[in-house]
Amino acid sequence: MAYKRLEESTFTWPAIRDGAMTLNRAQFEALFAGLDWRRVRSLEVRRPAVAE
Repeated sequence: MAYKRLEESTFTWPAIRDGAMTLNRAQFEALFAGLDWRRVRSLEVRRPAVAE
């Protein structure tokens, strides 16, 4: 359970599907920080090339 109050503005909540909201960890942290969670994207991590 979490509680957060914004001084100004409002939270942008995700849609409820099948009775639940679904967010990944980064999206939840953005929402909790008062940021637009819809703009959070996973970073593509490239593995370093192996020198032979």
